[in-house]
Amino acid sequence: MVRPGAQRGFTLLELLLVLVIAASGYALVVRFQTGGVSGVELKSAARAVAAGLREARGAAIVTQESAALTLDLDRRSMEVSGGARPRSLPQRLDLKLYTAQSEIVDDKRGSIRFYPDGSSTGGRVTLASGERKLLVDVDWLTGRVSIKEGG
Repeated sequence: MVRPGAQRGFTLLELLLVLVIAASGYALVVRFQTGGVSGVELKSAARAVAAGLREARGAAIVTQESAALTLDLDRRSMEVSGGARPRSLPQRLDLKLYTAQSEIVDDKRGSIRFYPDGSSTGGRVTLASGERKLLVDVDWLTGRVSIKEGG
């Protein structure tokens, strides 16, 4: 039986406790469902792709012959023509390659080619994990390689 002047409801402490428990549960669920790579791994992979592209551009200028960076989207690897061996990228990474039609080997492999004057076929490599996305762009005229946040 409720006393005649008593109020029913929850105290502020009880409400805060429920909110903290709910937020903790949500944070755990989101963390385990992403299954992607961390932000640091994503940035590292984008820098590795950019470095490979710059290496190919440098090789083309030095040798006075065209050079290319070839990406294998299935194996998550990249290789500079004339380079040592393929370099791997994180397996849980989503990769997309936009390049000239002439540089597409098949539906899972393609290249971005650089010429002796520093120019290129141009293109973009998109690296994504969940909602995070980084774009590695190659300007066709100058061969300049840049990394941008994707939207």
